[in-house]
Amino acid sequence: MSDHEGHSGAPPTDEDLSLPKATVAKMIAELLPNDVVCSKETRDLVIECCVEFIHLISSEANEICEKESKKTIAPEHILSALKQLGFDSFTSEVEDVLKDHKQQQKDRDKKVNKLEQSGLTEEELQAAQEQLFAASRAKFQAGQQ
Repeated sequence: MSDHEGHSGAPPTDEDLSLPKATVAKMIAELLPNDVVCSKETRDLVIECCVEFIHLISSEANEICEKESKKTIAPEHILSALKQLGFDSFTSEVEDVLKDHKQQQKDRDKKVNKLEQSGLTEEELQAAQEQLFAASRAKFQAGQQ
C-alpha cells in the first residue's frame, strides 16, 4: 500500500494491511536455493504470515507501552514484546538492526550538518553540483568516442 492509499480518516482494515509483493518475492528468492522456486500462493501466504506476525508483535508492544503510560511505542517495547511472546531468539538480531539504524541516523545527521557548515547557499551548492554533473557527463562522453 502506498502512502496515499487508505487515508480516509478511518483506521485501516485487515484487508488494507499488506507488504509489497515484489519486495517479499525478492527476499524469498534470495533466501531459497537457485533451483527452488516459490509459487504465487506460497508468496501470498508468507505475506499473510508476516502481516500477522507484525500485528501480534505490535499489539503486544502496545499493551506494554500502555502499562507504562506511554503514548509512543519505543524499540524497547518491541524487544519486550518479542521476549514475552517467546521470540527471545530474535532479540539479539533485532538489537543489532536497531544499533545499525541508529548509526545510519547519526551518519545522515553528520552529512546534513556538513552541508549546513559549508557556508554555501543552496543555490551555490546546486551550481557546484551541476558543474560536477557537467564535468562527469563530458568525461563519460569523451570515453564513449
